[in-house]
Order: sequence, then structure tokens, then C-alpha cells
Amino acid sequence: MSQPCVNIGMVGHVDHGKTTLVSALSGIWTDTHSEEMKRGISIRLGYADTTFMKCPDCPEPQCYSVAKKCEHCGAKTEEARTISFVDAPGHETLMATMLSGAAIMDGAVLVIAANEKCPQPQTKEHLMALNIIGIKNIVIVQNKIDLVKKEQIIEHYKQIKEFVKGTVAEGAPIVPVSAQQNINIDVLIEVMEKVIPTPVHKLDKPARMLIARSFDINKPGLSVDKITGGVIGGTLTEGYMHPGDELEICPGRKVESENTTKWVPIITKISKIIAGKGEVEEATPGGLLAVGTTLDPTLTKSDTLTGQVAGKPGTLPPTRDLFTMDLHLLERVVGATDELEIGEIKTSEPLMLNVGTATTVGIVTSARADVAEVKLKRPICAQSGSMVAISRRVGSRWRLIGVGVIKD
Repeated sequence: MSQPCVNIGMVGHVDHGKTTLVSALSGIWTDTHSEEMKRGISIRLGYADTTFMKCPDCPEPQCYSVAKKCEHCGAKTEEARTISFVDAPGHETLMATMLSGAAIMDGAVLVIAANEKCPQPQTKEHLMALNIIGIKNIVIVQNKIDLVKKEQIIEHYKQIKEFVKGTVAEGAPIVPVSAQQNINIDVLIEVMEKVIPTPVHKLDKPARMLIARSFDINKPGLSVDKITGGVIGGTLTEGYMHPGDELEICPGRKVESENTTKWVPIITKISKIIAGKGEVEEATPGGLLAVGTTLDPTLTKSDTLTGQVAGKPGTLPPTRDLFTMDLHLLERVVGATDELEIGEIKTSEPLMLNVGTATTVGIVTSARADVAEVKLKRPICAQSGSMVAISRRVGSRWRLIGVGVIKD
């Protein structure tokens, strides 16, 4: 398998079949957390790599598959492109996780189940998130077509067309599929190949990686001499990485002493890089990576470093515990049953902020109609011009209300 060159997000309402679709396209079930298995929903971001294959002899779309041998004519298939799927949770309480996943998506597949009226609350909220974050390459999947009659599928298709009018997904192709029965998967691959291109990356810049997961992969009771260093997972946005390279991680670790708290960057070395399904000697941007380090695994366990930024020492953006941002608010709250009007942001109001893969809470210290200054409870590493997804507490949930841009 080649290195993945593009990240494609799977987004949509809870239980509309995102994880099943990733499984149909990759053979990997991304819900591996025990609570996810028990409850049948995604809780954390899931990841899976797959290589789209193309038969040299069959016409489109049936030439596309993920098999090494064509099921139609038996010919050996050729590699078209290796991609990484980012499987975002659809449950309303996990919107922050979806937003941090959206930060590393180059394109998205919006999954809408045909056996429920469109739109459902998180279908709306996820589409609004794609709109706000600026993901323009979108494919809509009308899933579960095996569960409804032809007339219902046509009516549901009209509902989707009406729903996406005036959004970033207007005009996006709608592909009817059954992920469970493997129906139209070849058509979906063809459409993704045409609609979600491989982005052009900056290879002449120093390495920079957005961390979306971090792990301790050691089993309990392992002898000290066999312990492996901590692992970080995410996507390289620019530059190259190699085993042996020195790595700086910011904001780093929290150090408390004499009634003061500061964040100290972590310096480590790369021990190995996993991309696709194997170890590589050079990591390039696009797709998802797992980077083994020489870090004490207690620093990386249970996603402790999620939201941080890794890269060549001395080249990372500043660590900020406060910033000023230009505001662009929506007119109404999406994803809630009652779509309330969004009033102005007020001084002392707490906001949930997503910058890159980082999620933090900021308290508004100063606010005007189109500018707000926020003091963060947990610092972030971000450059000026970075986009901030803003959520407000509405009832018992955080709801997406707009976007900000960090000022100098």
C-alpha cells in the first residue's frame, strides 16, 4: 500500500451508517473503543486507510473497487490512490470531536440515511461545520437504500436537494448506496476520485503535524526493557518527517510550581513512522500517520497530546493562552430542536473553541459586534489567521454558532 495522500472525512447524523461505510470501503471497523462497541456509536475519531483500485479492462464505474482482482473480469487491478478516512462521531454531545476531525479533512462524505427524513439535527450541524471550516469538496451518500422502497428513495433524494440549497454542498453529487449490502460502492469510489482531489502540499517548509490522537501502546505488566515510547497520530500539513528527526511538541506539558502554571514544549525524537499499513522511511503530507517517539508513554496515553502541534524545533507557531479574533456568527443555532437566534457574544461568556485539532474553553474578556478577546483555560499552538470554530452553551449542549479568525 502506498502512503495515503488525502484525508476524507465521514460525517453525518448518529447511526446513519458512517462507520459501516468506512468498513465497506476499507475492510476496517473504526469503532474499537469498548464503549463504542457496546453502544453502537462512534465516540472518538476513527481512522482507516484504504487503496482504491482500478481494473485496466473494465469501463467506469465498475472498474473501481478495493480488491486486488477485478470481480467482473478477473484481471489484476492497479492502484489508483491511497486515502485515509476520518470517521467523525455523529452524536450531538460529541460535536467537539467532529470539529477537531474536520480540521484535518481535505474533503468529506456526508452520509444521510434514506430511512429517516432529511435533514436530521446533526446532519444540519455537520454540514454547517464543513461550511464554516471551508471544506468545499463534498460527496453526499444516500445510505441504507436497501431498507426503503424506490418511491421513498426518490422523495428522500428531493429532500436532500432542498436541504443543501445555498450551502457549500449545493451541487454536490448524491450517490445512493447500501454500505451493509455493498451496493454502488464502485460508483462512490469513482465519484470520490473525481470530486475530492489530492491537495497540493508545501514540501519546502519545515515539518508540521496536527496531533489528533496519542497513545501508550504498551500492555500492562511489560518488562521495562521492552517498553515502547509514546505514539502520536495525526496528519502532516507540510514538510517531511524521517525516523531519527528531532521533534518539538507545543504547547507541551503543564508544569505547576510555587503557585504558577506554565506550559513547557516537549522535545523528543522520532523512532518510527507508520503510514498506510506499514513502516516508512519518509512521511509526506496528506493522509494519516502514526509516529513512534522516544517519549515516556505516560505523556501520550489516553489522547493526552490531542490538539497539540508537532514539528521541527524552533519553527512552530506561538503558544497562546489568550487571543483576539474577528467574528463571523451564524444567524441561528443549528443542530438543536429549536433553532434559536444567535445574539451577540458577551463579556464573561464561556465559549468552546476549536482551533486545528485542539478543543479548549475560552472566557470572553472583551467583546464588540465583530471582534472578541478570549482568555483560554488550556493554551493552544496557533498562528495568526488560523480559523476558530465557536460553540456556545445552549441548554445542556455546546452548539456551533460561528467562526472566528485569530488576529495578530
